[in-house]
Amino acid sequence: MKPGLSVVLHDVAPATALLCRRLIDAVHEVAPLPMTLLAVPRYHHQDPDAGFDHWLGERLDAGDELALHGYTHWDDGEPDGWIDHLRRRVYTASEGEFSALSCAQATLRLAAGMRWFERNHWPLHGFVAPAWLLSEGSWKALRTMPLRYTCTLRELVPLQRGSEPLVSQSVVYSTRSAWRRALSRLWNPAVVATQRHRPLLRFELHPHDVEHATVRRSWQRLLARHLEAREPLTLAQATLAWQQRGRGSLAC
Repeated sequence: MKPGLSVVLHDVAPATALLCRRLIDAVHEVAPLPMTLLAVPRYHHQDPDAGFDHWLGERLDAGDELALHGYTHWDDGEPDGWIDHLRRRVYTASEGEFSALSCAQATLRLAAGMRWFERNHWPLHGFVAPAWLLSEGSWKALRTMPLRYTCTLRELVPLQRGSEPLVSQSVVYSTRSAWRRALSRLWNPAVVATQRHRPLLRFELHPHDVEHATVRRSWQRLLARHLEAREPLTLAQATLAWQQRGRGSLAC
């Protein structure tokens, strides 16, 4: 049985749609595999876009999974001290929407995002917080929702009671500056090496990962190399296989 490999595209929104299309094309240059698209209903408080929703429906029909990725993808709270300021304003560039929410606040945003999926008749299995940051209140809210999984930077977390997390360190690039891009190209092959015996390898890509040729070639090479020994899975498929290991195709 082959272990799994998931390609996950973050920050899928009207403002990033052109880059998302280019990135999907770049993935398909390697192989026509199913992806998990992390969709944002009101990215940076932008208005809904019917054309974008239609395109997401087309991606779903093509075999991709749609998952909820925050509601606005914007942290509009006030940091508490300088360490919190660094985490929420510098490290995440003010996009860690669920990093400090109360349970009630997180519940409202999750419910609003789920209604967006319901209006469009899209199945919804998972939620991934922007920057993978979840406050204690957000975790509590997630446990009350009819969702199958969430993710952190290092784990795929089934939300059903009694299910164990699956350790899977993300392969993720940082493109905001030349030195970050160079470091990412050195760091990620090492990350992949540490994950070679894990049941699931996650490529967590962002729209701007397609703009820089050296970054694009880096993740394309890694993806092509590891698809030889791994089965492409959406996050929903990987969660189900992990919970049914022994019967599914995700090796443990």
